[in-house]
Amino acid sequence: MMYEDFQRARNYFDAKDYATAARLLAPIVADVPGDRAAVELLARAYFHSAQLAPAERTLRRLVELDPSDGWAHEALARTLERQSRHAEARPFRALADAMGVTPAAQVDVSLTAADLA
Repeated sequence: MMYEDFQRARNYFDAKDYATAARLLAPIVADVPGDRAAVELLARAYFHSAQLAPAERTLRRLVELDPSDGWAHEALARTLERQSRHAEARPFRALADAMGVTPAAQVDVSLTAADLA
């Protein structure tokens, strides 16, 4: 069942319904917190749906799971910067740069009135 739920969440993510993908992924990550693929997809879904506090928590978890993941450091830096926490972002940006990660391109944020309720 969990695999099917993950695939369904991935389908919502691919359809750019990031908020729904995050809602489906959160219980999966809660049940299997060490599943790197699920944690990364959840972090991406939170980031793309402008849920910055949960994105930050999830990206910090991803960095703990795989400290050599330059993308995770870059995404965490971007998440902190989007919250105007530039000083906190600097070490993560520096690590990403040292790992050869180029800054990510700007992303579209998907936010609907239903997400605000």
